[in-house]
Amino acid sequence: MSYKSLLTVMTETKLAEPALAQMVALAQAQDAHAEALCLGVDRSQTGYYYAGANALILQETLSRAKAEADEVLAFAENFLGKSGVRWSAENGVAQIADLGRHVAHRARFSDLVVLPRPYGEGRGAEAEPIVESAMFEGHAPVLMVPDKMKPFSKPGTVLIGWNESVEAMRAIRQALPFLKQADLVRIVVIDPPSHGPDRSDPGGMLSQMLSRHGVKCEIDVLSKTMPRVSDILNRHAADTDANLIVMGAYGHSRFREAILGGATRNMLEQATVPVFMAH
Repeated sequence: MSYKSLLTVMTETKLAEPALAQMVALAQAQDAHAEALCLGVDRSQTGYYYAGANALILQETLSRAKAEADEVLAFAENFLGKSGVRWSAENGVAQIADLGRHVAHRARFSDLVVLPRPYGEGRGAEAEPIVESAMFEGHAPVLMVPDKMKPFSKPGTVLIGWNESVEAMRAIRQALPFLKQADLVRIVVIDPPSHGPDRSDPGGMLSQMLSRHGVKCEIDVLSKTMPRVSDILNRHAADTDANLIVMGAYGHSRFREAILGGATRNMLEQATVPVFMAH
């Protein structure tokens, strides 16, 4: 069981290398195909131009986006061409309002989407919608790679953020290739409920299920000593020298399928190790 079709989405070159390097490392380890979708983003909003705007303005924004797409494609081809893995790359131009449709379509046919962290200095406005579209509309798992992170081929210690939710279970099932390769998987339960079928053995049923797949598990029951769950998971990852966190992605929106919820956003803002998420 492994990931055979890997995808990354690039809109610039400055922050793209960690995700590219991680995708290549996984492609080498799992004999997978690495694909780069290189997009130039037209950030103009045509409907908001003043009445006298002419076609020259529209053509200028499209030309700029096309030049950016060509630059990103050249970067990806140079990087992947030296990697020794099977790869493909192509470019195109998308309006920022329509970006999600293109990303979701490609993500739908990928086993895993590898992306840079969407928050932080130097990120464009398109970084968050790319993550959202891959997970919520493309229904693909996403591996978020922090800046300056050394790529891994096989995870050592993996943390699972377990809260008995449907989203968490979906992420765990889709992360099984990583979990089966890991030296140790720590199932982290924070403030388990005092009532419920698993109150006497929090995480026990999950541990049993994973052990039947050959996953070596331990259960860590923690108190919520910090305001946010993401803070606790990140601190525990540092304390246990974990190099991957697996958790469900949560979203909410009245106007589109979903946007990143607070807990998910906090984790993606602060994580110092790769985070595997699925919805």
